[in-house]
Amino acid sequence: MHASVGSGHKAAANAVAQAVDRLRGTHGVPADVELEVIDILDFGRIKFDGNKTAAAFTGATRPIYDITWRYTLTGRLLWGGGTGWSRVMFPAFNEYIVNKRPIAIIATHITAANVAVGARMITGIEYPIVCIPTDYEIEGWWPHKETDLFCVATEFMAETLRPRHVKESSICITGIPVRGGFDDPIDHDEECERFGLPKDKLLVLVMAGASLPQPYVRFRAAIEQTLPFLRGLEQMHFVFLPGRDKEYADRLNKIFDAMKLENVTVLDYVEDMATLMRICDVAILKSGGLTVTECLCARLPMILLGKSYGQEKANTTMLTGFGASMHATTARELIMVLRHLHDNPAALKALLVNAEGLRHPDAADIIVDKTMGLVGRDVKREKHFAEFYWGDKPAHIR
Repeated sequence: MHASVGSGHKAAANAVAQAVDRLRGTHGVPADVELEVIDILDFGRIKFDGNKTAAAFTGATRPIYDITWRYTLTGRLLWGGGTGWSRVMFPAFNEYIVNKRPIAIIATHITAANVAVGARMITGIEYPIVCIPTDYEIEGWWPHKETDLFCVATEFMAETLRPRHVKESSICITGIPVRGGFDDPIDHDEECERFGLPKDKLLVLVMAGASLPQPYVRFRAAIEQTLPFLRGLEQMHFVFLPGRDKEYADRLNKIFDAMKLENVTVLDYVEDMATLMRICDVAILKSGGLTVTECLCARLPMILLGKSYGQEKANTTMLTGFGASMHATTARELIMVLRHLHDNPAALKALLVNAEGLRHPDAADIIVDKTMGLVGRDVKREKHFAEFYWGDKPAHIR
């Protein structure tokens, strides 16, 4: 389960789903397991637009995010609302649980995790719930008291859970799950030829798009300010990824044609991102949790661009604190960083060394293994109001 606010939650859910499929018949995964990846917002009584919601984290209201959603309006409030909130807002999900009777739920977003807990209380159907925060800090009051396992990225994240009375046995440091392919053998020159990229230059991957364009508005504005200076970086070749935003891709191509820039390439939507990231030498990107994790797994040095808020601020602080990435808040700073790397490409090796301890390319497999270890356990859970109220009425009435 995920929620379509930002693309990282969905990507992590898909990575875990790939691992379940890959491990069929092993690690406790039934060979005939039925697998579904769902967006919890599709089940809500009120329909949210993920792109517009994401604008709250990137637009004029983004500083308010730290005061409201991140610190107060997260897990503790949803926990306090408990089954009442699930009953009012997500009755369709409760029916879904009754019909599907899942053996386990793995959630990559706080809303999905809390709704899954509420549904378990309301329906009385027993299944383990595993939560995967997809950033490098626990969001506000993420933990729900009835969550079975938290699979977190770092020991620092585990430290934020312990004061919130999460048991040590319910915390596992796995890393953030990413799609497969980051450890597959590749031929650099052959793959450069496949993507139409030069083999003898530093390849700079500009990650300027995703399934939701709104979070990239400010990032793109900063990037466009740097374009006139790219011509002077002749030993670099810039690979622009606009994601699925065809309009933005066309805009970039028109700009580059008008400027007669030769050291740039605009790629259409790329399916094989793992290979593309592995043949590049450095990436310019926002500090989204899933994206930076993929760069870590691909051994791709990073330049994080722009001021960060909320979870992205924590990601930036963690990566720069480890010396695993560089950070430029403005277009002017980015140009200075690029010139430094252009003249001193060996500096990229230091970033790779510092980032090595943060790599967890097998996180998805570990999470699936841990999840299946929870299936079928005899768990004595606390009685809640909903369970006292409904008594022993059958599940379909509950």
